[in-house]
Amino acid sequence: MGEPSISSDANPEQADQDVAQLRRMGYQQELLRRMSGFSNFAISMSIICILAGGVTSFSQGFCSVGGASIGLGWPLVCLFSLTVAATMGQVASAFPTAGGLYHWAAILGGRGWGWTTAWFNLAGLVTVMTAINVGFVRFVNGSLGTPLPDGWVPLAVTLVTAAQATLNHRGIRTTTRLTDFSGWWILGVALVLTVSLALQIEHWQWTRLVTFHNFSGPAGLDTWPRTENVTWLFLLGFLLPAYTLTGFDASAHVAEETVGAAENVPRAIVRSVLVSGICGWVLLSVTVLAMPSLEAAAGKGEHAFTWTMRSVLPPTCASILIAGIAVAQFLCGLATVTSASRMAFAFARDGGLPGSRWLKFVSPTHRTPVWSIWLVATLSSLAAFLPYATVAAVCAVFLYISYVLPAMLGCIAWGRTWTVMGPWHLGIWYRPLALLAVLGCGGLLLIGVQPPNQQAVWIVGGSCLLLLAGWWGHARKNFAGPPVQLLEAEHAAGVGSSAGN
Repeated sequence: MGEPSISSDANPEQADQDVAQLRRMGYQQELLRRMSGFSNFAISMSIICILAGGVTSFSQGFCSVGGASIGLGWPLVCLFSLTVAATMGQVASAFPTAGGLYHWAAILGGRGWGWTTAWFNLAGLVTVMTAINVGFVRFVNGSLGTPLPDGWVPLAVTLVTAAQATLNHRGIRTTTRLTDFSGWWILGVALVLTVSLALQIEHWQWTRLVTFHNFSGPAGLDTWPRTENVTWLFLLGFLLPAYTLTGFDASAHVAEETVGAAENVPRAIVRSVLVSGICGWVLLSVTVLAMPSLEAAAGKGEHAFTWTMRSVLPPTCASILIAGIAVAQFLCGLATVTSASRMAFAFARDGGLPGSRWLKFVSPTHRTPVWSIWLVATLSSLAAFLPYATVAAVCAVFLYISYVLPAMLGCIAWGRTWTVMGPWHLGIWYRPLALLAVLGCGGLLLIGVQPPNQQAVWIVGGSCLLLLAGWWGHARKNFAGPPVQLLEAEHAAGVGSSAGN
C-alpha cells in the first residue's frame, strides 16, 4: 500500500482542513503531507542559499562597480525581491497547491496564462538547478586548484544532479530531513564565515561599501565588457542579488506536502527572502571589508571570493569553511530538484506536458513523482553545456517572469473575480506592490540580456516564440487547465475573507 498521504505525526484537524482545501481545488491528496512550517521555510532557504549564488556569482556584482554593488545594490534588489515575495505569498495563501504559480495564473487569468506561467517557471527551475550545480562543480574545482577541462564540467554536473535526484526519488522524508538540516547549516556556516572574516579586518573602511569603482574589462578579468558608464555597470551588478534571491517559490511547490499550507507557505516565502537578504548582505559586505586589496580581488574574476578567504584566513580554517560552503551548495541543488519536480508533476497532472501520463505518476512506495524527478534532472544536466553566466542570467529572468505573471493577473482580478483571500494577505497594499513587482521584473529582463549574456536574448525570445506556437498550434484546443470550477464558484459567491480585509 505504501505510506499514507498524511503523516501520523500531523495535527489531525489541520490535516483534514488541508485535504479539504485541496479537494475544493479539484485534487486528491497523493503526496505525503508531513512538512512543518520550518521545513517549508528551510526548502526555500536552501534554494536561495547565499552560500551558493552569493559565492559563485559574487564576481557579477563585485566586478562591476566594486563594494558599492554590495553595500548599495544588494539591499535595493532585496527590497524588490521582498515585494515579489509578499505578493506571491498572498496568492499562495489563497491557492495552496503543488502547481504553485501555474495554478494561480490559471485561476486568476485563465488557462492560457496558466500554461504560459508553467513553462516559464519550469524553464527557470531547470536552469537555476543547472546554474547551482555548475557553480558547485566550478567552486569545488577552483578550490582544489586542479581545474577540470571545460568538456568535463557537464559530466561532473550530471553525476551531482543524479545523486540529488536519487535522494529525491527515495521520498520526501529523506529530502525533508536534509533540507531541514540545510536551513540550519547555511545559517551556521554563514555566521562562522562572517565572524571569521570580520576578525581579520584591521581597518574597517566602511567607505568601500559605497564607493564606485570601474572594474569592467581586464580590471575585473572581463566579467563585464569594458565600459565607462559606471551607472550602467551598477545596474548590471544587480544580477548577483537577483540570481541569488530566487527559488523562494519552492515553498509553494511543496504546499501539498506541508501541514497548514495556507498560513505556513506565505510566511515561509517572505521569511526566506528576508533572512537570506539580510544574512547575505552582512556576509558579502564583510567579505569586501576584509579584502587585502579591492583591485587584486577584482582581478581574480570568479575566484574573487575564495581568493579573499585564502588571503586573510588561516589555511586550515579557510579549507574547512570552503568544505562547508560546498556542502551547502550540494543541498541547495537537492532542494531545487524537489521544487522543479513538483512543478513538473503538478503541470503534468493537468495534462500540460508531453508524456503527462507518466510524469504525473506517484510512486506508491516512496510517495514521490519519480518520473518528474528524473525528467527535470535530465534537462538540467543538458543545460550544463551552456555558458554559466548565461544560464545564471536566463534562470533569473525566467523565474521572475513566472513570479510576476500571477501578481499582474492578481492585480487585475483583485476585488473583481478574486474576492476570497487566504488567511495571509496584504489587504489594500497588494495592488501597488504587485505593480512595483511587475515594473521591477521589466528592468531585470533588460539587464539580464546584456553582453556577455547576449545569448539570453535569443533564449528568452526564442522561448516566447515557441510558447506562442505551442499554445495556438496545440494547447489552446487540448489543454483543459486545472479543475477549479468549485473554487471559482465559491469566489463568485464571495465566501471567506473579502479583498478589502
